[in-house]
Amino acid sequence: MIVGLANVFVGSLIMFGLYNLAGCGYWLSSAANYLFASALSFYLNKRWTFQNKEGSARQIIPFALNIAICYFIAYSIAKPLIYYLLYDFEQTIRDNIALFIGMCFFTALNYFGQRFFVFKSKEQKCNQLL
Repeated sequence: MIVGLANVFVGSLIMFGLYNLAGCGYWLSSAANYLFASALSFYLNKRWTFQNKEGSARQIIPFALNIAICYFIAYSIAKPLIYYLLYDFEQTIRDNIALFIGMCFFTALNYFGQRFFVFKSKEQKCNQLL
């Protein structure tokens, strides 16, 4: 829970700060969030959430792939959905809500991707083969 909260806090500061304070767009703000917060996420989830002891080098590519897929799915769904539902609202309001909804979608998708794909224990891998 603490790992998830730390990632959400850091990512939210980056994403909403870039969008609302620096004037960056939807895609740049959300992408910067996951580029910077992903390094923190990898380390914290590997060590504490999933207590994975395997070498990190073999997990970096699946981790990056998981982040990219989850990001693309979450934010590609969030923006059109919110623009459809809140078509009368200002763009800034719609974008902020879409960023938040995308973050929620991403968090759920990313957890399952890391749990069952990236940081799956050797025991889990062996049990799947049986």
